[in-house]
Amino acid sequence: MVEGFRMLADGTRVRILWALIGREMSVNELAAEVGKAPASVSQHLAKLRMTRMVQTRREGTSVFYRLENEHIAQLVTDAIHNAEHLGQGVPGRHLPDSDLLQLHRAAEGA
Repeated sequence: MVEGFRMLADGTRVRILWALIGREMSVNELAAEVGKAPASVSQHLAKLRMTRMVQTRREGTSVFYRLENEHIAQLVTDAIHNAEHLGQGVPGRHLPDSDLLQLHRAAEGA
């Protein structure tokens, strides 16, 4: 359990896990998604595989990554939602659609 939380102590690994919720992706797709070099993402994925947070599927020469199970998805989701509550104001996911749209428009104008 401690090792699993240690994996969540790195922002890039959290973004990788978040990106994998409900889908599988290649290293290059993940690198583009999280804005990191493929080599860096590959190193993070190796650590996540060692802690059994992600698993792979090979298709020809391509390797696709996905979360090990739905518990990892829930853990990451809960951690992100908890972090939203630590900031100022109401987290965006708690806002009514009309308020969320106004917040989005304000951010675009900023």
